[in-house]
Amino acid sequence: MRKVMFLAAIAAFSVNAEFIHPLQFDGSKAQQNEVISYIQNRVKKDYCDTVDMCQETMLRMMEKENLDAFKRLTNAKNPDILDRAIHDYCGTIDMCTYQMIEMMYNENLNASKHELSW
Repeated sequence: MRKVMFLAAIAAFSVNAEFIHPLQFDGSKAQQNEVISYIQNRVKKDYCDTVDMCQETMLRMMEKENLDAFKRLTNAKNPDILDRAIHDYCGTIDMCTYQMIEMMYNENLNASKHELSW
């Protein structure tokens, strides 16, 4: 009975996992679990509910890609550009994966170093 209650509690927790801002990550076990739950839920939504690519190999690969992206984003040097990527991809459109945020952060960081010239 305890095992069933424990599993139900874990399932409820993972369904409600919240997005953790990479620069607000404190490294605690609780936040690690929250990030993992968020990534698992998001990947499942994207690959099982949105497109029909719900294969275990695909899910694990994308979960790993997102976790690796999250870890790299915890070291982002330009919080304004990171916040804008999060705003755009988590608030404006529903593409709120750490992989997408990292890609757009890197693209915008690079673009911020260039100006139009002849």
